[in-house]
Amino acid sequence: MKADDFRRIALSMPEASESAHMGHPDFRVGGKIFATLGYPDKDKGVVVLPPDEQEKLVRGYPTVFARVKGAWGRRGGTQVRLEAIDAATLTQAMITAWRKKAGARLLARNR
Repeated sequence: MKADDFRRIALSMPEASESAHMGHPDFRVGGKIFATLGYPDKDKGVVVLPPDEQEKLVRGYPTVFARVKGAWGRRGGTQVRLEAIDAATLTQAMITAWRKKAGARLLARNR
């Protein structure tokens, strides 16, 4: 997986837009960040998952996912090793992250 693939998948989510935060591209829905690219380095991305989903992915795919350090990680910030993930797994994680941040109106329209 390359950075452009991560970007394409993030932007395929309904009403997703690209912005930037702390020098890294991020992806938002309704103004809320659900994914970040290039953090902590160019070989990684981050998806913001519900903590229970984060735990499942980190345990199930320890070479692909890791909890981000600090408070952001405790709130679901999950690193993704781009070289280790396939498109299907990233798409499912991205959908989960998007759903966590999308508002009720948007979720109802995109069931």
